Amino acid sequence: MAFKVAAPNFEQGFERWIDALETAKSLIPTCKGLFQQVKILENEKLVWAYDRFHRYPQFFGAGTYKRLAHRFLIESAEDEAETSQSEA
Repeated sequence: MAFKVAAPNFEQGFERWIDALETAKSLIPTCKGLFQQVKILENEKLVWAYDRFHRYPQFFGAGTYKRLAHRFLIESAEDEAETSQSEA
């Protein structure tokens, strides 16, 4: 389990960045309190967070956005390849 999504009354681990990101985004509406956060941790280190103090989610760490964006593209391409193989 490389990623863990944590929110109020929720915690789940994921192997893929796409799955963790989709789950975290779906939990944003549950973040109603001023000090509540939706977080994604990678190997127990905070890499992504949403809270009511910021308009958009925040990425943490030097090069984190670029690295995770690259991983997102790779995982999307793998999903596309799996879909096209299953249709054939």
